[in-house]
Amino acid sequence: MMKQIAPSILSADFMNLQRDVQNLEKAGADLLHVDIMDGMFVPNMSFSPQVVTGLRPLTTLGLDVHLMVEQPERYIEQFAAAGSDLIMIHAEATQHLYRGLQMIKDAGVKAGVVINPGTPVSAIEPVLSLVDQVLVMTVNPGFGGQKFIPAMLDKVTELATYRDQHADADYTIEVDGGVNDQTIGACAKAGADVFVAGSYTFAGDLATRIATLKQAAHDAD
Repeated sequence: MMKQIAPSILSADFMNLQRDVQNLEKAGADLLHVDIMDGMFVPNMSFSPQVVTGLRPLTTLGLDVHLMVEQPERYIEQFAAAGSDLIMIHAEATQHLYRGLQMIKDAGVKAGVVINPGTPVSAIEPVLSLVDQVLVMTVNPGFGGQKFIPAMLDKVTELATYRDQHADADYTIEVDGGVNDQTIGACAKAGADVFVAGSYTFAGDLATRIATLKQAAHDAD
């Protein structure tokens, strides 16, 4: 699979979100990663479904929506209706993970499961045949600009191996947190397909940064 770069709009200029989103598309981004935080599951707050509704007509890129919220089932229908292409929920945020993922599928949207640094892959094995994407958090969720946790690469490798060994497992593997030109190669080598990069992408010329990430991922694959 071709490696994909999914810049996080959490690092964009909120007062000029339309400009930044359109510039990301021109710069070669493959997806847009949209972090939704409720101030409870993580100690921060961010976008509502209305922001996704506003983003949808601005870009043809897929909207990769990451729900960092308690009881995500409460919001799935709203985010699906807003125009999300893929909705990801945390294994740690719900007592009914399978049901939540099924709700996403029933809404006609691709479904993803997310695991925090302290959660093992074994915790999500029962749903791996259901999901379209698995997101491995390579930092503690809730804030941008954190340092990459190298130990998380073992989870990426484990997920890639599981996918190879199970015919009913057909998911992409995404990594989020501390992804930059120095860490993306190891992620790609471990088996990651999609790379969320916010702080790094917005710290320089967008096209140059995205091209650098793609090249580093390609060289390591």
